[in-house]
Order: sequence, then C-alpha cells, then structure tokens
Amino acid sequence: MFPVGGRPHIVLTVRASTLGRHGGQVSLPGGVIEPGETFEQAALREAHEEIALPLEGVRLLGALTPLDIPVSGFRLHPIVAEVGARPGLAPSDGEVARILDVPLDELFEPSRFTTVDRVRDERSITIPLFRVGPGGDDEIWGATAMVLAEFLTLLGWNMPQA
Repeated sequence: MFPVGGRPHIVLTVRASTLGRHGGQVSLPGGVIEPGETFEQAALREAHEEIALPLEGVRLLGALTPLDIPVSGFRLHPIVAEVGARPGLAPSDGEVARILDVPLDELFEPSRFTTVDRVRDERSITIPLFRVGPGGDDEIWGATAMVLAEFLTLLGWNMPQA
C-alpha cells in the first residue's frame, strides 16, 4: 500500500496475456518462494521483480491467512506492506501487462463488489468479484478477490450482498 493524494492505494498487476491459464487476470505481485527465503522475503523479491518495487522504505505490516488454490496446487501466503509515498513502478516485460493503483476506498464501495458464476472442471461455482478502475473495466476475482476481501474485512468492511 502507499498514499496518493492522502488516500491509501494498493498495487495490483494485470498479468501478461502470454502467461497461459492466468494470463490477463488481475493479481497481486507474487510467485514461488526460493530455497532459504521466508514468505516476506519472497513477497518483496517478487514485487521487485514484477513491478520494480524499490525495497528501501518498505515496511512489512504482517501476513494474512494462507489460501490454498486447487487450480494450481499452490498455497498463497499473502504479505501486507506499505511505503510512505507512491514508488516509481514499472511492469516486468513478459510477466506484467499493466500496473493498477487502486484506491482502497474504491474497494469499499458496495457497487464495486458482486459475485459471478464461473465454470471450473465442468462445475459451476459462485465466486467473489471486484470491479475497479474507470468504468469498472478491471475485474478482480478468485484468489486475489479472496485475499482482498480478508484484508478489507480486517479494516472494517462488511461484504455487501451481491
């Protein structure tokens, strides 16, 4: 997170369309932990690699609940951090198509949240979805939406009835 004009923002990425199953999706910066790394070290390294986050001045705030992702077989370990001002960021070629700065208060707006039905392994499942950006053109769903919902809940958000 970082402030812009006195409003806290979070950084998200739009994954490159060439990345297979998750290409084009909105996600948090992240990736695989390397041998000897802590979850926090991996999160900072991945943010630096994917969006060129300068590591100076980053303050780790804590971890959210680990989340199993059956589709990929991974367990996601979300780490929350902040910096005092919006850092210069740049998308990693081939991995990140765009960087999104999302005002936190935008995610609190009931009109930004809904649920949608998606088909996975020939089963229909209902999943949470946030629409962000001008016109709500960027959709945050799946594991990323679940992580954001937990974070927002910790800040006092009550999930609206979609």
